[in-house]
Amino acid sequence: MDRRVKRNKQTSILSYWTIRYVAVLCVGFGIIALSSVYLIRETATDNRLKTAGLLGQEIADRVAAEDGRPVIPAHMNKLLDNRLDYFNFAGEICLLITDRDGKLLYSMPDTSEQSMKERMTADLKQSRIPSEKAVITPVVGEMGTIGQVTLLMSKNSLAESSYELEMLIVMLVTLVLSGWLTIYLLSRKLSLPIRRVAEGARLIRAGQYDVQLDVVTREREIQELVDSFKEMAGRLKQLEEWRALSLGGVTHELRTPVTSIKGLLMAVRDGVVSEEEAQEFVDIAVQETGRLERMVSDLLDYNALSAGSVEIVGATVELRALISEIVYQWELTNKQPNADIALDLPDLAVYAVVDSLRIQQIVVNLLNNAQQATHPGRPSAIHVRVAEVGDRAFVEVTDNGIGIDQEDGPHIFERFYRGEKKRLRTRGLGLGLTYSRLLARAQGGELSLQVSSSDGSVFVLDLPARSE
Repeated sequence: MDRRVKRNKQTSILSYWTIRYVAVLCVGFGIIALSSVYLIRETATDNRLKTAGLLGQEIADRVAAEDGRPVIPAHMNKLLDNRLDYFNFAGEICLLITDRDGKLLYSMPDTSEQSMKERMTADLKQSRIPSEKAVITPVVGEMGTIGQVTLLMSKNSLAESSYELEMLIVMLVTLVLSGWLTIYLLSRKLSLPIRRVAEGARLIRAGQYDVQLDVVTREREIQELVDSFKEMAGRLKQLEEWRALSLGGVTHELRTPVTSIKGLLMAVRDGVVSEEEAQEFVDIAVQETGRLERMVSDLLDYNALSAGSVEIVGATVELRALISEIVYQWELTNKQPNADIALDLPDLAVYAVVDSLRIQQIVVNLLNNAQQATHPGRPSAIHVRVAEVGDRAFVEVTDNGIGIDQEDGPHIFERFYRGEKKRLRTRGLGLGLTYSRLLARAQGGELSLQVSSSDGSVFVLDLPARSE
């Protein structure tokens, strides 16, 4: 249980990246700081030892020689005060001047000879105190070495370099704060549009599709994400509106024939109509039943094809013969009086790898639509043409009907969409063209509206041709 809670615990991008980046900065700069402090202390120790050597050499040069013994000048105290202040050694150094026998001649601060012997080794070359460093400079006279100048300095004072350390601390703190501020601003800038998109996604999940994302950024990828989400939200809103309208339309279209059939049959059953009227009512009920059957069939066919359960059996088919047979069969049962249907076939055979049954469904649907679009002021004329261009075969169905409104043209292949003209003239679910296009694409082809006006419409079925 605890493991699951720990796994599901989440944090914001801003906190996640800022904390981790600062942690990495602190670790990295901590290593740099330790290395720098070590190098600074080593460098400072080396420099101070060299400076102490120069100071010792100057003092040794100031010591005069008399009868082979060093003589301390009278102004030694003043000289040392000036030099210690100049080299910034005040309070950190002990100066000892001894003769060749190790006898203490001068010290600063005042030190007894006994204290000197306790503090120095017997040869006066090293300090007995581990934390202390001795800098030895010989005093040379005409007869050779006549004594030595000893500078005793604390190792800590040798390594101390407060100015450099202060500069290092200021630099590291500045870098850490700059790095933190940089990642904070970047994370905030990146997290803001992502957070807005997440909020929009939550609104869509709750059913609110009217999402406004007022996000403008210079980052191309982030802007593409925001723009894509806006388009998706708009599309979902449109689809939801269409779904609601389509559901209402489907419900209405299915309920209308059911209500009509029920009313007609109840009238016949209750005997409220004459025998002749009863027969007419039964015929009307049969017609309504046929319309209802076609609606349900369209809905089932569309759902089956959308789910991928409709099998497409491709075979090499001669299109001229197939289209001729389809048009002939359709004329036998669907041609209206005074209607004219013409068939235009090429002289040479046209072969295509298609499913004959599915091609029949597409062409019959186009012929039915052409007949339903008949203009009330002129006889119906339908023209079917088969052609081959390159490696493509085409079946054109042209009518002289009322045409399709310009605003309806881009939507006629969408599911459940029915233009105003068709909605007023015929009942249906608006799935015929959608189903036909899906069938065409399943065979490697395409169904499209080539042109439509008040003089009629032209639909084109594009199929892959095959030479024989």
